Amino acid sequence: MSEEALDELSVLSAIFCEKDEFELIEESAQTGLVYRICTPIDTDSGRKTVNLTFHLPLLYPQTPPDISVTSSDFSRTHCQELKRAMLSKAHSLPPEPMVHHLVTWLQYNIAGLIRTPDCSNTAEREAEDTWMALLHLDHMRSKAKYIKLIEKWTSELGLVGRLFVGRPILILLQGTKESIKEYIHLQRTVKVDVDSSGKRCKEKMLRVLCEVPFTADFQRILTFEVKEDLSLDDLRREFDLVGSMKLYHEFVPLVQ
Repeated sequence: MSEEALDELSVLSAIFCEKDEFELIEESAQTGLVYRICTPIDTDSGRKTVNLTFHLPLLYPQTPPDISVTSSDFSRTHCQELKRAMLSKAHSLPPEPMVHHLVTWLQYNIAGLIRTPDCSNTAEREAEDTWMALLHLDHMRSKAKYIKLIEKWTSELGLVGRLFVGRPILILLQGTKESIKEYIHLQRTVKVDVDSSGKRCKEKMLRVLCEVPFTADFQRILTFEVKEDLSLDDLRREFDLVGSMKLYHEFVPLVQ
């Protein structure tokens, strides 16, 4: 990483120094820096909180950062709008450290960045496009930390489903298509496990078995839960309980 990027990292960690405000997720000589800033946003309806994840490539600040936006106070559609606006702003700035500028810009311009009306009732929220995804993980060496990270990401992205830990290891997700794609991006780009020597590593063997629109063949899943130590009979039973036998029959035999 450039000295500019590392200096900016030090400054940001000092500015956002309260509990859970700043988290360094990854520092890699191969892929760059990834860190999360949790910041309050004042809106007409009161103070809200957003989580901003910045992925700084090795050529930053010559190359702008990638940005993810999640929040339990804004709808997923609004988070995607904020992400697009911040990425557009980042590409318009000169090639110099810009993360703090982007955060303050978001804080002062939030009202003009959200174009779609907020959905105030459950029926309207459920009208957002819902997708299903089934992912396969080859292994988990640092199982407890890996599971905790998966639970954190699904919560931040508003995804529901199941993590089935056995042989095979499967992740069943329901949510918006954009949120599922964001989850897959995080799964592939952040160090989530350890290798055989105990060093942190990325998930190189993730397989996306399917991404399909939610249809009447499925039932809605209400929570994200982890199911551990599953036999094949247990796995089949769990798929049946969440109304996803269509996916079980079509894809699970491919990874058994």
